[in-house]
Amino acid sequence: MANVTMRQMLEAGVHFGHQTRYWNPRMAPYIYGERSKIHIINLEKTLPLFNEAMNFLGSLAANKGTILFVGTKRAARETIREEAERCGMPYVNQRWMGGMLTNFKTLKMSIKRLKDLEAMFAEGTIDRLSKKEALGLRRELDKLERSLGGIKDMSGLPDALFVVDVGHEKIAVAEAAKLGIPVVGVVDTNNSPAGIDYIIPGNDDAIRAIRLYVSNAADAILEGRASALQLSGTEDDFVELDESGTPAEDKPAGKTTRKTAKKVTVKQRKEVAKEEETTQAQGGEAPAKTDDEAGEAATDEAPAAKASAE
Repeated sequence: MANVTMRQMLEAGVHFGHQTRYWNPRMAPYIYGERSKIHIINLEKTLPLFNEAMNFLGSLAANKGTILFVGTKRAARETIREEAERCGMPYVNQRWMGGMLTNFKTLKMSIKRLKDLEAMFAEGTIDRLSKKEALGLRRELDKLERSLGGIKDMSGLPDALFVVDVGHEKIAVAEAAKLGIPVVGVVDTNNSPAGIDYIIPGNDDAIRAIRLYVSNAADAILEGRASALQLSGTEDDFVELDESGTPAEDKPAGKTTRKTAKKVTVKQRKEVAKEEETTQAQGGEAPAKTDDEAGEAATDEAPAAKASAE
C-alpha cells in the first residue's frame, strides 16, 4: 500500500541516526556505517520493513481495526493530530498518562467527565454558574481536552499502536506489550527494537521524516478502508450462474429446470394435438385413398393375416 521510494526517504533525512556514542548495539543490523560521528541507517533494510508495517496497518483498517497514533514529542505533536484526524483514528499527542491502556476502565470515567463538560458548554448550562465556577470548569475542560481529546471517541482498547519514538513512548510500548497489542514503531539508532512487532529503522527527530512516516500510515489506513468497501460492494453485485455459466437473470422468461421440463413437453404436445384437430375441422374428412393405394394396403395386410392364422 505504501508508495514511498528510497529517494523520498533520503530527502526526508530518514537515514540520519544519532551520534555514535549514544548507539544501541541491538540496532547494529540496521546501521550502514557512520559519518562525522553520526550513524547512517541502511535504507535498503528500512524500506521493506516500512512497507511491511504499512501493509499491516492497511489490512488492520480493512478489518475495521483501531490504530492508536502516539507521538508526544514536540516535533511530532501537530503531525500526529492532523494525520490521525484525517484517517479517523484516535491519537495521543500530549503527555501519556500512565494506565491509558492497562487501566482503561478508570480512564473511561475521565472521558465521560470530558463529554459532560463539553455538553454543558454547548447547551449554555455553564452560563447559570458564577464566573469563578465557570472559569474553574473551563480550565478543567481544557486540561481534559489536551490529555484525552484524541481518544474520547475510542470505545475500547486499540488493535494496534503506531509510535513515532519508541524510546520517548516507552510507557505506552510497555503497556501495549503487557496487553498483547501489536506495536508499529519508528526506532532510531539510540533505542532498542526489543518488544516492537513492526520495526521501522529511521530518524525519529526530523520533522520531515516524522511527517513521512505518519502521513503514509494515514494513507495506508484510508486505502485499506476503501478496499474493504470496494470488496463489500463487489459481493453485493454477485450474480448467480447456472451450470452452463449463464447468469440467472439472463435466462429467458419461462425457461425451466429439469424438474419442470416434462411439464413443458406435455404442454407442447397438447398444443400440437390442438393444431391437428383444428386442421382436420377446417379441411373436413380425410381424402379417400386411390385404387393403387388401396391395393398396396391390401397386399400389406395379407401376410399379416396369414401370420395370424398360422
